[in-house]
Amino acid sequence: MFDILLLKTFVTVVDEASFSRAADKLSLTQSAVSGHLRRLEDQIGKPLLKRTTRSQQLTPDGERLIAYARTILALNRDAWAQLTRTPFHGRLRIGLSEDFVEARLLRALQAFAAQYPGLEIDIQVGIPGTLLNQMKHGHLELVIGSICETDEPGQLLWQEPLVWAGPAQPVTSLPSPLPLALFPEPCPYREVALTRLAQAGIAQRTAMSCTSTAGLRAAALSGFALAPMAASQLGQGLAALGAEHGLPDLPDAQFRLFTAPEADQLIVAAISALIVEYCATRREP
Repeated sequence: MFDILLLKTFVTVVDEASFSRAADKLSLTQSAVSGHLRRLEDQIGKPLLKRTTRSQQLTPDGERLIAYARTILALNRDAWAQLTRTPFHGRLRIGLSEDFVEARLLRALQAFAAQYPGLEIDIQVGIPGTLLNQMKHGHLELVIGSICETDEPGQLLWQEPLVWAGPAQPVTSLPSPLPLALFPEPCPYREVALTRLAQAGIAQRTAMSCTSTAGLRAAALSGFALAPMAASQLGQGLAALGAEHGLPDLPDAQFRLFTAPEADQLIVAAISALIVEYCATRREP
């Protein structure tokens, strides 16, 4: 029989992509996390991770177990929630960046609220920096959004490259100053894009200020301006421009879940588990 604690440690190490971050997340020492992984590997008699000095990758057996582990943990949470659930009355205010405004997630949140007759879920869509500031001032209980190169706390859901989005047709040269399509401050993509261009000595101008991803895509599709964008958002008609065009590399976009410490922890834990599970399936091919 699998030990739930060992499975939870295994999943956290994979999700955080780091033994040290997993230790912080689980309030354990790094040696305890390593010990949990060794015990789990001893139980099944097979290695689960290929460890190097800088990273770790799932083995084929690890790939198989991670799916089972997520399901076992989800069932465990659901069983606990059903048997210990107490009535909850009030509003749960969630801030979403545009990356997460999807019908499937909204349906999942609606189904979750239906389990708690006294629960109302309010959604606010905006720029992660603005949403996090609102949460710090007590106006939101959860925020889901992306950040870059920051120590801002939050549970890592996944990360992917941030790229310079431009038209898919071949681009021979880029104008100077470089025209950009950007969200207003405080946008993490805006900040890191401007910083990297300044470090590379590349002149730029904000040719288009946008308040939606649709505006960024239109600017990039038309060739009117380049836009810093998560790689998964490129879609048809867009391409990632890079060093071959003299552009500097951009860091990864980290998609994270943030929770307010003063929020109702039982309901936040339950809905956070739903969001983590949703993101795990969202990232599957």
